[in-house]
Amino acid sequence: MNVWKMAWRNVLRNRRRSAVTISAMAFALFVEVLYAGLIPGYIGAMEEDVVNLQLGDAQIHADGYRNNPSIYTVIEDPGPVLAKLDELGYPAAPRLMGGGLAAAGDFSSGVALRALDLERETEEVSGVSGKVADGAWLDRSEPRGVVIGRRLARTLNVKPGGELLILSQATDGSMAHELYTVRGILSAIADATDRAIVYMTDTAFRELMVMPTGAHQIVVRRPRTVPLDDAMPHIVASAPGLEAKSWKQLMPIIAQMMQSVSGLIYILYFIIYTAVGILILNAMLMAVFERIKEFGVFKAIGAGPGRVFALIVTEAAIQTVIALFVGLIAALPGMYYLAKHGWDVGALGGMGVMGVSMRQVWYGYYTPETLAGPVIMLFVIVGLSVWYPALKAAFISPVEAMRHQ
Repeated sequence: MNVWKMAWRNVLRNRRRSAVTISAMAFALFVEVLYAGLIPGYIGAMEEDVVNLQLGDAQIHADGYRNNPSIYTVIEDPGPVLAKLDELGYPAAPRLMGGGLAAAGDFSSGVALRALDLERETEEVSGVSGKVADGAWLDRSEPRGVVIGRRLARTLNVKPGGELLILSQATDGSMAHELYTVRGILSAIADATDRAIVYMTDTAFRELMVMPTGAHQIVVRRPRTVPLDDAMPHIVASAPGLEAKSWKQLMPIIAQMMQSVSGLIYILYFIIYTAVGILILNAMLMAVFERIKEFGVFKAIGAGPGRVFALIVTEAAIQTVIALFVGLIAALPGMYYLAKHGWDVGALGGMGVMGVSMRQVWYGYYTPETLAGPVIMLFVIVGLSVWYPALKAAFISPVEAMRHQ
């Protein structure tokens, strides 16, 4: 008799048990498929925020600056480096960095100053200009305008249009002090940015700090089609005598965390599918014990162990394929919604995770590669679960089976 025909008949024989087994497999697949898309979506959003809003794909510093940041340690002439990067098609912008004290009314706080070349600091280099939650971004026509982090604004109790006094020490040793107008307040980006950042134009910074030339860092972005590992040799070659590091080298803890987060998906696979595997094992063992006499007769008329083994495995395969279609069809609306509209995490939005703020909306990212993991794991777990019942049925003795009560 045809194995597939017998297996299908046996699946339909106890429809309740088959329905429970198929439902369990389909539900597990449904959950894993949705989760499998949320994890890369979360990691991708975090990496995009780190690269686009904070570090860039890579940064170039004068030798020794990162180990001992000083306003005096600068890239003397960033022009040639920027020209080489432009030739390669790598958007880049110089930045000036410093620190000081900011005061507004009766409140004060330490701040980190970031000065930008607005002509080069385009959206290709940084997306910070699009993160202004209240007010407006920097404008060259208003050199005394600054943009600050949201928590700093709360600490200083200042709003757009308010005045901000900045105190520091200039490069010539004199006291640097100037009154600025708050043009805008940023939304959540990262803890350090939210609490202390003050963005200003490079012209205003040079005037405040008495620093006519040089840059403390050059932020570099790569074309999206070029992998980071392939881009770094070109960036390093463009900055001889300087230190060029990728964002993963600048923030190794964040990079490692992203890798570890991606591993969580396999832990969840294991937990959920192990429970499903136990259910399948139990269901298949029950099916075997209920049909011991039938297997005895089947072997007595000439069926070998391989044929019996194939029958049990085929029954499990039929149920798995049905569960596969049911689970994927059920997950399609959820995948579409998460990819299109995302999942609003509510109060978790803006929460800091390793120094990076979580986005308010968590989107799913679904590709054939994303779906392959849950599907393959389902077949693996089912295969492992059905192995023992199939072997038990395959090597049962016909005589013992006929006497089984």
